[in-house]
Amino acid sequence: MAAAAITIMQVLCPTLLSLALLSNAFTSRDYSDALEKSILFFEGQRSGRLPSNQRLKWRGNSGLSDGASYHVDLVGGYYDAGDNVKFGLPMAFTITMLSWSVIEFGSSMQSQVGDAKTAIRWGTDYLLKAATATPGTLYVQVGDPNMDHKCWERPEDMDTPRNVYKVSTQNPGSDVAAETAAALAAASIVFKESDPSYSDRLLQTAKNVFNFADRYRGSYSDSLNSVVCPFYCSYSGYQDELLWGASWMHRATQDNSYLTYIQSNGHTMGSDNDDFSFSWDDKRAGTKVLLSKDFLEKSDSEFQLYKSHSDNYICSLVPGTSGFQAQYTPGGLLYKASESNLQYVTTTSFLLLTYAKYLNANGGVVTCGASTVTAESLIAQAKKQVDYILGDNPAKMSYMVGFGERYPTHVHHRGSSVPSIQAHPGRITCDNGFQYLYASTPNPNVLAGAVIGGPDSKDNFADDRNNYQQSEPATYINAPFVGALAFFAGKGTGN
Repeated sequence: MAAAAITIMQVLCPTLLSLALLSNAFTSRDYSDALEKSILFFEGQRSGRLPSNQRLKWRGNSGLSDGASYHVDLVGGYYDAGDNVKFGLPMAFTITMLSWSVIEFGSSMQSQVGDAKTAIRWGTDYLLKAATATPGTLYVQVGDPNMDHKCWERPEDMDTPRNVYKVSTQNPGSDVAAETAAALAAASIVFKESDPSYSDRLLQTAKNVFNFADRYRGSYSDSLNSVVCPFYCSYSGYQDELLWGASWMHRATQDNSYLTYIQSNGHTMGSDNDDFSFSWDDKRAGTKVLLSKDFLEKSDSEFQLYKSHSDNYICSLVPGTSGFQAQYTPGGLLYKASESNLQYVTTTSFLLLTYAKYLNANGGVVTCGASTVTAESLIAQAKKQVDYILGDNPAKMSYMVGFGERYPTHVHHRGSSVPSIQAHPGRITCDNGFQYLYASTPNPNVLAGAVIGGPDSKDNFADDRNNYQQSEPATYINAPFVGALAFFAGKGTGN
């Protein structure tokens, strides 16, 4: 036994030492700085007429006539990533995740919570327009992506077709509609105390949009084809969004009819299946964590299934457990896909921390076969991922623009890479912009706070604007990261 104990200690000591070093890598002030920047990023993605307090001054007004040729007002909202299209599915998911970040970790945001709410409201103001402009219709996209991607233009100069796309009773889109309902419902919780009338409007609209999604079933990919595919094709189908949307409706209303809906439909909408990723497309893992709260708080047996599947999801991420199946890079980064991998890292980190919060509040643990995993272990796992993104990685590179000493400077983003209208007031046309895509010089406009696609499976990163898989930012990468950063920022302030 003594020999075995010595061997274990010999193994553990370097590990514990490295953990101690890791834990000191970033202070709560560092996390607060990263949090501030992660919210600021959304100002760089704004479409519409910018307010006087706009902080990223290199951006200007854009898309001011969006919807006009269709006699609807669709001005506002967010460009999803490095292009100038407003895609409804990822935009709605972004707002759901920003709202969930504030709901769970707003108390740790301190002075940043106001800016986080502003970022949410910029999105929900647009989603309200999209959902209420025409009865029986949800507007889900502005801009022809195939034409937009043939140009490299800053949004202020856009002259590509601003086509408007919608789902309706005849051409349904349950996936995008249910995600829109989830976003509006989650945001209604955020504004419930600070702006009750706005919260009520959000929730009433959410009810209507969810009913529309549920009553007229079908995937928006089938209705809109090449204008949403392959860009934001609903590969997982629409069932996961209906269950996710119902879960948020239940959380926001506490109306038992949504509880009944979840109980009646869960088995056909993915509640029986384990799923190991969470993204703008696939909501199953997030839904299970969200619904596990009811089981942990109320011991409601109807929700035990969601706790069990949440455990399975967590176990898949934790090395050494019976359910472990995740892939990590040599440097310790969760690795899911060659394109925009960090979106999975930020959603996973958020779910780890949210589930840890639910477990801690109710004295729960994760069950992985014969072993258990504590909430503290989940927090440590999330911290490793967050710290990796912020620069604690083999490349010593921060993958958040503007944070740390070394960060990407050749970001795949039209507005950031083309000279601003202040620096170059003259028009830069569709084709003339490509010189800036291919230029070796850094982007002239710093898209502060943007988290980009990230390194490959071997921790290698090419700071190359033309490598969009690694160098393109997206709103849905940042949105869950806001919550994760808030958690760690709050650790040093007693929260």
